[in-house]
Amino acid sequence: MVADEFSAHSVPVSPAATVLVLRDHPDLQVLMVRRTRTVAFAPDAWVFPGGRVDAADFDSSLFDACDQLSDADASRRLDVDDGGLAWWVAAAREVLEESTILLGESPRMAVPDLAAQLRTAPDSFASLVKQQEVRFDCSLVQEVARFITPLGPPRRFDARFFVARMPEGQEAMHDDGEIVDLKWVNPIQALSHHAKGTFGMISPTIRMLRTLERFTSVAHVMEVAAECRPYQTIRVADPDGEYRVLLPGDEGYDSASGLIEKGHIRLYL
Repeated sequence: MVADEFSAHSVPVSPAATVLVLRDHPDLQVLMVRRTRTVAFAPDAWVFPGGRVDAADFDSSLFDACDQLSDADASRRLDVDDGGLAWWVAAAREVLEESTILLGESPRMAVPDLAAQLRTAPDSFASLVKQQEVRFDCSLVQEVARFITPLGPPRRFDARFFVARMPEGQEAMHDDGEIVDLKWVNPIQALSHHAKGTFGMISPTIRMLRTLERFTSVAHVMEVAAECRPYQTIRVADPDGEYRVLLPGDEGYDSASGLIEKGHIRLYL
């Protein structure tokens, strides 16, 4: 039997990297970007910068531009055989393209100009990095969660979520293309706006904000993230027909189902 090309089971699952850029101002804030209405995935939603891990992100010259983390250590962190550093490369590329933030240093070109060049020729990232002697500071970035899009949507992702410390001396600016707005928000305030219906978000974004609301500073987030704690599965309680998502530490977590949400997190208290 030939598989139905429109079947949910035939939709490929693409690797992706999503980044929660954090700062203290003075309370903990996270950078969120608003996607244009014209994109296929999460149109008009407030999300974190991120996107697909491309084949070009595995370029050895990009790996060579990464400081403070080897491919072996990155692969061990993600539990992949090799090439794990490509997720850190993709994270840096997406943050630069969507929000004009460089998670590293660019000694020869100003960061806004670097971002503009990337947007003009996104397939030339490796050559741009090499020509401008860009260095990625992987100590600013820690992987903390994994979400896999469930069956049903026309696009599915196996997304690794990262937290990153906002570099000093830079300013976030959106690209006016796929991203039409951005703002720094406190996680608790973002969740409050969402509950009022004024801040549209998708499920993984909400889960990560719920995780962040337990922290009060970037230093605390990065300290826990660096411990690389074992993944805990996000669970669902539904005793009375009310869908309720639980994170590690929530009351009722131990007895809830772990079979519904395809989410795993290691940023917990």
